[in-house]
Amino acid sequence: MATSTIENRKVVSRAEWLAARKELLIKEKQFTHLRDELSRQRLALPWVKVEKSYGFDGPNGKQTLADLFDGRSQLIIYHFMFGPGWGEGCVGCSFLSDHLSGPLMHLPHHDVSLVVVSRAPLAEIEAFRKRMGWGFKWLSSNGGDFNYDYHVSFDKDEISKGKVYYNFEMQEVFSEELPGVSVFFKDANDDIFHTYSSYARGGESFLGTYSFLDIAPNGRNETGPRHDLSDWVRHHDRYNAGGVVLPSGRYQAEEKSDSCCHAETH
Repeated sequence: MATSTIENRKVVSRAEWLAARKELLIKEKQFTHLRDELSRQRLALPWVKVEKSYGFDGPNGKQTLADLFDGRSQLIIYHFMFGPGWGEGCVGCSFLSDHLSGPLMHLPHHDVSLVVVSRAPLAEIEAFRKRMGWGFKWLSSNGGDFNYDYHVSFDKDEISKGKVYYNFEMQEVFSEELPGVSVFFKDANDDIFHTYSSYARGGESFLGTYSFLDIAPNGRNETGPRHDLSDWVRHHDRYNAGGVVLPSGRYQAEEKSDSCCHAETH
């Protein structure tokens, strides 16, 4: 566990601290305005009509993409790294999923549905969901094209070439499953449009834990061999159990590799 230290920290008078804090506040306000402009440009992106029919397995049986809107016009799908036969989900995706219960109390009341989709069979998903105590809707896309079409799962032919198309460019392979989020809109004619997708570090904005760490004295303090969340984050029922996170995002008791699912730069 990382520890705090006062070494290399400058200790000053209250007046000096206030002056430094107000200088930083100017930059924080600039960042807020830049974020607002980025959000405006995101909303201005063009849309693509979804022509293909997708099917999912859920606790209540088969569902289509249209069904996932649950009577609302907006749908957010989190692509959770959980492949067939894994037995448990990616550590980084699990970390993000721990943050979903709060938004899910509010999003349905503002015309937005949020669901999680993985390629693992539903039985594996349900066992892991129950273990982690999550209540969100989680469906399986196993046997369909959804994960492949939205570039978060990769078949053997793609992997054999050494690189896959992820985060809008060709990248070296480190897992057959990768994380992301995709957003859809359904109009009054029941036509569905793909409006947005984000991958890799794009998911950081959903990690409320990081927002708290970023104002803590030691910040994210990811000073281990990987310099990302895999240095310290584990499934929430595995803290203090040791082990490492592999490039596939999966937990392993012994160290073998040097990356994690959310370590890619945007």
